[in-house]
Amino acid sequence: MSKKLAHSFHIPVMGLGFTIDTPVKVAHLGISSVISIMDDHLVEEMREVHAKANNRPFQAILKTENDYRAKRIQAYLNLVNELVNEKMEAMRHQSFEEGTDLHRYFELLPESSALKQVYQNWLISKEEVLENYLRESIIPGSIDVNIMSKVNKTNYSKDGEALEKEFSDALSALRGYALSDLKSSVIFSAGYNPLLYSYIDQFADFFPNEKEELKKQIILKVSDFRSALTQGKLLAKKGLWISEFRIESGLNCGGHAFATDGLLLGPILEEFKQSRADMKKELFDMCQKVLVEKGLTHFSDIPEMRITVQGGIGTSEENEFLLDHYETQGTGWGSPFLLVPEATNVDEATLQALATAEESDYYMSHASPLGVPFNNFRKSSSEKQRLERIEKGRPGSPCNLEYLSTNTEFTEKPICTASRQYQHAKIKELEAQNLPSQELKKQVDKITEKACLCTGLGTSALKNYGIKPKHHLHAIAICPGPNLAYFSGVYSLKEMVDHIYGRINILNTQERPNLFVKELGLYVDYLKNELAESMENMNVKQERYLKTFKQNLLAGVEYYKSLQIPNWKDMLPDLKKMEEHIEGLIIPSLERNLA
Repeated sequence: MSKKLAHSFHIPVMGLGFTIDTPVKVAHLGISSVISIMDDHLVEEMREVHAKANNRPFQAILKTENDYRAKRIQAYLNLVNELVNEKMEAMRHQSFEEGTDLHRYFELLPESSALKQVYQNWLISKEEVLENYLRESIIPGSIDVNIMSKVNKTNYSKDGEALEKEFSDALSALRGYALSDLKSSVIFSAGYNPLLYSYIDQFADFFPNEKEELKKQIILKVSDFRSALTQGKLLAKKGLWISEFRIESGLNCGGHAFATDGLLLGPILEEFKQSRADMKKELFDMCQKVLVEKGLTHFSDIPEMRITVQGGIGTSEENEFLLDHYETQGTGWGSPFLLVPEATNVDEATLQALATAEESDYYMSHASPLGVPFNNFRKSSSEKQRLERIEKGRPGSPCNLEYLSTNTEFTEKPICTASRQYQHAKIKELEAQNLPSQELKKQVDKITEKACLCTGLGTSALKNYGIKPKHHLHAIAICPGPNLAYFSGVYSLKEMVDHIYGRINILNTQERPNLFVKELGLYVDYLKNELAESMENMNVKQERYLKTFKQNLLAGVEYYKSLQIPNWKDMLPDLKKMEEHIEGLIIPSLERNLA
């Protein structure tokens, strides 16, 4: 039941709109990618775009329809699936001449691919039997979807009554995917949601069929081994198999950054490498027991459980090391693909800003209403608009989509902390406290740093297709990882794939640290900021957290120093410098003082 893939890399989800139709662009070339299905309004608009572009009838699914959110998602995913399958069928009948998609398919494959070797043999021999084999062997990339588990707002009827939990955002999105025609995977990110996890077993496609196949597979995006095992057990106890654990760097990634307690990517991957067999057996036994008890088809053998990794990968050497040394089955390349118009939706103005950006333009912010650190881009039109609104004395955004509405400080129905409504009320409350001017400014800045992500992360896709954003909200938010600082320019799909596989090098001339060293530096900065934030009102719990964080960083440095890999000695000076920096961070000992 191994998952057959043409490439060893995938394109992760980016924002709401940057990869919203990436499968339509690249899946027929064998490249897997991930769609965000959280914004059903954007999904519906993209369905209209692609239906009309491919001469298909389009009937809008209106908000007045029952379960409209799930229906929109299901209809769009079915259309994407149809379009990819049509492209695959058309490719089978194309010539191998340069310029055809069939030619591109084989040229993009890695040199290590067995199919690529057959293709190279055919280039010499031109044997018909090999040509037929090649045509029959092409497979599409997987059309996967992403659900941020905790983005699960309750929805309301026209009369203002709260709808049942199954109509909440995450559950509706899952239902739309589960009922679609896709044979692919859903990625659950941003942590554990008991309501969502309890809902998955309502759909037969997540259980093995009579051939022991899973039409719908589950991927968990995780940042450490303990979280992976805990969530894996929760689902295994429902008879649900985890087909992949997708490990993402806590800080060296795009979008929301879920920092670990100082656990670094290398040691995390090492733990997965050492413990994956035991974890796989434990989860299989639990899952199999439930399947048998429920009288469902069960597995005759342990199914595949892939381990993949993403976050900050920038060279073919790093890519190969992660695959070979840690025995992973795949890597994710996200932010660099924002510079590839053939693969992602980045409007021209933002694309040029990214292509000419400097390292200082990428920074960790508190812009997300979720209260989670968020990788931001200083040159985005969203950031410019946020500052202009503050300057005009009208901070905050109009809130139309409400996906991140979770705050009830001032209202009974949750609102978003990036909204004008919330920020106005919160600033008014602060002003009434007669705080010193410097403290007031500090508190107000914290509030007004929140930005609208629901609209901002989807608008670029609309602009690319000439669609006017509703409510005249044209500003674009974008959230690349810091790794994008080392790529300058706009690239073709072939150039990016060739870079991944080491056929060319497209990095700019800026000195770039190894991905492990870069991540370590980000964690050191994070610890320094956390320490500074806590100094005024430090408590015992914070002290323990910071000390654990520091200890884990130092343990990570020791692990890296022990790695026996080529060129690693070149990185030892950087590691030693950071180690001294970490050791020099003084964390007050409150527990000792209290004793």
